[in-house]
Amino acid sequence: MQVSITGRHLNVTDNVKAHVVEKLERCLGGFPRIENIKVVLDTESRDKVAEVIIQGANHIRITAEEKSENLYDAIDRSIEHAERQMRKQRDKVQDHHK
Repeated sequence: MQVSITGRHLNVTDNVKAHVVEKLERCLGGFPRIENIKVVLDTESRDKVAEVIIQGANHIRITAEEKSENLYDAIDRSIEHAERQMRKQRDKVQDHHK
């Protein structure tokens, strides 16, 4: 699983990178079919935006975007949103086969 962290209009510090990688491993570590993850951090006026793009095997592409005044809160909420979508996608694939 490759992780790419990009910052738009803000500098991504080592603490933020460590937080993102730790949260991704904790939440998405149970999904072995993930090939790469892109995290884009942005600033819009007062809000911080965290966007998580997950690409997996069999053309699976999940996108989750969250806004918050706190950057860490936006990161946590977007990763949790992506985790819910991945769980739903996995259940759909597993339930499809009878």
